[in-house]
Amino acid sequence: MDRSDVTLERMRTFVRVAERGSLSAVARELGVGQSTVTRHLRELEEAVGVPLLSRTTRRVTMTDEGSRYYTDSVQVLRLVEQAGDEARGTRGASAGTIRISCTAALGVLHVSRLIFAFQDRYPDIGIDLSLTDERIDLVREGVDIALRLGPLTDSSMKLRALGQSRRLLVAAPAYLAARGGPAVPQDLPGHEGIRMSNIAGSDTLALQGPVGKRFAVPFGGRFRVDHGLAAREAIVAGRGIAPAHHWLVDDLLAAGRLEVVLPGYFPPPVPLSMLIVPERAGIARVRLLVDFLAEQISGIPGIEKR
Repeated sequence: MDRSDVTLERMRTFVRVAERGSLSAVARELGVGQSTVTRHLRELEEAVGVPLLSRTTRRVTMTDEGSRYYTDSVQVLRLVEQAGDEARGTRGASAGTIRISCTAALGVLHVSRLIFAFQDRYPDIGIDLSLTDERIDLVREGVDIALRLGPLTDSSMKLRALGQSRRLLVAAPAYLAARGGPAVPQDLPGHEGIRMSNIAGSDTLALQGPVGKRFAVPFGGRFRVDHGLAAREAIVAGRGIAPAHHWLVDDLLAAGRLEVVLPGYFPPPVPLSMLIVPERAGIARVRLLVDFLAEQISGIPGIEKR
């Protein structure tokens, strides 16, 4: 083989294997057999003339030459995609697939509807929506954009602040009728609390009161859960009091199925941010979705722009 055998298809396969560290995972992602992935890698290495990957029974890692080749390959693939967008003009922006990751409950209840509206506007753009509360590696998982709640530590991604997500204390009318509602924050330790097990420090509840006064009270209970939709069901079922994002329970409050507890006392709001993989930020269709979400996200109940 010679350098003419360095095809974009083989280069894309190499880049994804380098990022994911698994031939089988990339085969599933691309919808091909693992033997096809193996062949692409072998043919690329033969064309380049050096080993790019080191394979063991458990993992795949890049060689030193592979690391340098990976960096150049990412730039080449990005330039090829951008060149295609520019050649096609406005049509180029409205074709292709975008992969987006989002907090599960927010994605189910609200973001999915925004994506439907986006696709109605740009019907040739495909969306792969991944719903997870885990802080995944965007590059490794092949994600272009992620919507995340809470403080962020990943400085390698482009960050776009979308606003603050307001929270409030809520409970079912049946729970409050049986147990009575707390009159002041100091009453909360005597109540059942519904807590998120994937949030550190959930055994203490921080509240902001009138005129900026702050409280930190013990917050316990017999039910903990790691998914917002399950927490929503527990609150409706009368299992206790919970701090909840306004967007998680706005319809239940409007229907009278939940009530606000301790009006005037609120858990601190949580930042909502969009992370964009830098190498994907220049792709026209990605820019379209980024701008669309930034514009529409404030329509979600309780999301306030800074």
